[in-house]
Amino acid sequence: MSRSLLGGGLALTLLLSLAGALLFGAVPLAPLEVVEVVSGRGSGSTRQIVLELRLPRALLAAIVGGGLALSGAVFQALLRNPLAEPYILGISGGAAVGAVLAMATGLVGANSWALPGAAFLGALAAIALVFRVAVSAHRGVDVRVLLLAGVVVGAFFSACIALILAVSDAPVVRTAVLWMMGSLAGTEWRGVWVAAAYSLPAALALLALARSLNLMAVGEETAGYLGTNVECVKRTAYGVASLVAAAGVAVAGVIGFVGLIVPHGIRMLVGSDHRILLPFSFLGGAAFLTLADILARTALAPSEIPIGVVTAFVGVPLFLVLLRTTMER
Repeated sequence: MSRSLLGGGLALTLLLSLAGALLFGAVPLAPLEVVEVVSGRGSGSTRQIVLELRLPRALLAAIVGGGLALSGAVFQALLRNPLAEPYILGISGGAAVGAVLAMATGLVGANSWALPGAAFLGALAAIALVFRVAVSAHRGVDVRVLLLAGVVVGAFFSACIALILAVSDAPVVRTAVLWMMGSLAGTEWRGVWVAAAYSLPAALALLALARSLNLMAVGEETAGYLGTNVECVKRTAYGVASLVAAAGVAVAGVIGFVGLIVPHGIRMLVGSDHRILLPFSFLGGAAFLTLADILARTALAPSEIPIGVVTAFVGVPLFLVLLRTTMER
């Protein structure tokens, strides 16, 4: 497929998904009503729905989805495994421990502004722990040790979550489980700005590493001969990609499969040139999560399905199709 055609298609899909996010919901709106609000007119209730509820939620879905897909593409390059994803390194487990512990101890409530902060601190702790284990086994960053450390740390955090929930009251357990399913409900502009402040500069930093990741795909020794500081690139790529994933988990909960299927699917269409793969993965992830959020809001309206459930239901069959296609090549 033509790269320019695919890029244009992804950008158009993202724009249409953002428009759909403004139109569809528990209270459907006509396109003319949305246009009036965007142009500065419209009734007070319609403006409230569009500008304070749906627009920030749609933008947050795009930022989080794009960040998760981008970090997934980087982890797949870093670990040389097309089936890797951000959560394989224990980031989501650390964020979940931070959030669940904060809720269980009564420090924050489910809707508290401090809950994303607690989740982010837990994710940072997981990042630091995995990285420390990886570098302690070798003076450099061995990607095999990094992967094993992530799996072990993730399993440890899962046990911590199970212990916390086992000794918590029923309301805390229900709230924690719902948070871990992922949700964009109750999104405010403050959350959008926070997510953008972490994710967008980090995304630009990852895009700047595209050429180095291409060289490392040929071989670390070859990349070193061609002037790439391999250890610096690995540390930077791991740290920044983890930061992007941690920011997404902190504001939206645990949302799986975005960082797995989107980069894998884009790679099948455009190849492994990270100068193309990384920006296209961001666009694809943003569109995918925005569409998933529309489905989460409308499928059982006025009730809402956790977005992590939607991405799993959609992601599992898509992943199986991608895996079968890959095996048949």
